[in-house]
Amino acid sequence: MPAVTDIGIDLGTSTVIAYVKGKGILLQEPCLVAYDRDKDAIRAIGEEAEQTVGHATGNIMAIRPLREGSITDFPIMEQMLQYFIHKSMGHRNFLKPRIVICMPSGVTDIERQAIEEITYRAGARDAMIAKAPVCAAMGAGLDILRANGNMVVDVGGGITEIASLSLGGVVVSQTLKVAGEAFDEAIVQYVRETFGLYIDVTTAEKIKIGLGSTRRRGGVLTRMEVRGRDIDAGFPRTISLTPDQVREAVSGRVRQIVEAVRTIIEKTPPDLAADISTRGIVLTGGGAQLAGLDKAVERLTGIPTVLCDDPQTAVARGTGQYIRQMVRLEQEH
Repeated sequence: MPAVTDIGIDLGTSTVIAYVKGKGILLQEPCLVAYDRDKDAIRAIGEEAEQTVGHATGNIMAIRPLREGSITDFPIMEQMLQYFIHKSMGHRNFLKPRIVICMPSGVTDIERQAIEEITYRAGARDAMIAKAPVCAAMGAGLDILRANGNMVVDVGGGITEIASLSLGGVVVSQTLKVAGEAFDEAIVQYVRETFGLYIDVTTAEKIKIGLGSTRRRGGVLTRMEVRGRDIDAGFPRTISLTPDQVREAVSGRVRQIVEAVRTIIEKTPPDLAADISTRGIVLTGGGAQLAGLDKAVERLTGIPTVLCDDPQTAVARGTGQYIRQMVRLEQEH
């Protein structure tokens, strides 16, 4: 007999991550489409799109249908989402699955309705749209169903979502257009202003991961050689960067996030804020792996702050718990 499954998709600005019940994380690909302007058609999606764009001629353009928490191209988004849903389902003989799509809190009702309709057209038996902070908290192991106060800071690629939560929902939240991509841009700007050297955002991301991330591999790097183009002479030139310089480069962006966290705490009802001061703040999302971010939040708020396990997949893992809770509530009522 065909098996019924649950699929959860974290529809992030830079990355799409899919969770399948009983299988875990099965898909983690760029939220990217390669579009052929000459043929007026999509050439590739996800990882294939990234490879295609990297080796493409002028007729291929890169499209990110979700930017800073908002959908910028509905037709492209529909084809991309259907592609990822079908890829998550695979070739197994499933009955129509329950699918939850996790999206930024700031999406409009029209966007939510459109994504829900797309999900049904892609083959869902039930379609649910969840808010990213709720799934992030569940994926991080927080019990947000009780009347206690919790706080999660989900730092993605394009946006950071800060929320206080209680009784299974968001109490107060803020979406900040400062996240992983903003860190990369800050490094580009720092290298240009400090060394008179131009580097692209791809190089900046490598610097961030190598010198400024908790997920750097091969031990702690104390220095990295970076090659770019001299702004005045126009010739290639190499400089050396340290972790301290990366911290200096992104400090302004980190300060923006911390100030937003403080604002949410101030807007949270006193009893829930007291719970948060005791229970602490949890960081999730790939951008939260910026080294020292947890310490900066803790130092400037006075509240214990920790980075959850496997922060990049926390939202996707939380979708599985979200589905289970919704099904349980339906059964109870």
